[in-house]
Amino acid sequence: MTGSDNLPTRTPPMTHTLLAVFAHPDDESFGPGGTLARYAAAGVSVHLVCATRGEAGGSDQSNPETGADLGDRREEELRCAAKILGLAEVHLLGYRDSGMAGSADNQHPQALVQADPDVLAQQVADLIRDLRPQVVLTSDPYGGYGHPDHIAVHRATLAAWERLAVQERPQKLYFTTFPHTALRWLVRLMPLLGQDPSAVGQNHDIDLRAVLAHEMPITTRIDVRATYDAKQQASACHASQLAGPGAILGRLPGWLVRRAQATETFHRVWPAFRPGEPIERDLFAGV
Repeated sequence: MTGSDNLPTRTPPMTHTLLAVFAHPDDESFGPGGTLARYAAAGVSVHLVCATRGEAGGSDQSNPETGADLGDRREEELRCAAKILGLAEVHLLGYRDSGMAGSADNQHPQALVQADPDVLAQQVADLIRDLRPQVVLTSDPYGGYGHPDHIAVHRATLAAWERLAVQERPQKLYFTTFPHTALRWLVRLMPLLGQDPSAVGQNHDIDLRAVLAHEMPITTRIDVRATYDAKQQASACHASQLAGPGAILGRLPGWLVRRAQATETFHRVWPAFRPGEPIERDLFAGV
């Protein structure tokens, strides 16, 4: 469908709906889990698009599953987290985890990075048409920490947006961001704890300094203190992934971790954030 603005206006939905578009099981919990739980608890219908089943992610297990078996496990972990967060539904797109840039998993024929961009964008556009969310969240242009799949869903969401007629588009579009101050402190503290901020994660392939170099302005801060525990419980569902952020944060004092995660931050893409506009405190402000 074209972007013509001559189509009839749709009947407004009866309830507020939020759609989060991410690449992997765990992106919803380790990322904006507190925000998703906050809005679900407030009665918003919160839906999650998950493009892959996490088949290529590193595992904490001494005898980890691989391929389809690991995908099955991570889908179970995702559904565990979704229940705790109060999500209305999880929509799996059926692609395979591509792994980090340069890995052999990039070449798998079902890998997300091998997907036809037009097909992927159409899948996202169709879900937006069906669910009619007022607010959409997705990854930032760098994919958070440079993950190819995160970048793929970011591009697919923007392409889907362009495919939608003006009347079909959600009222607001956001990218997830890292809280800059907390991340800067983390980068400074890690060497004191014997950790290299340029080689983070089980495979040492995440560069937090590069993350800071690609930071986007924070336009929106969501207070998630009331749903902090739900976020932690949902994150715990992803037991096979806890060598990720859990390994980093686990080395820091508990009070500092809780303070750093009391607020989740976003960059508002649509409508574009105006210079001088006050920081938002609600994704649905103005809806």
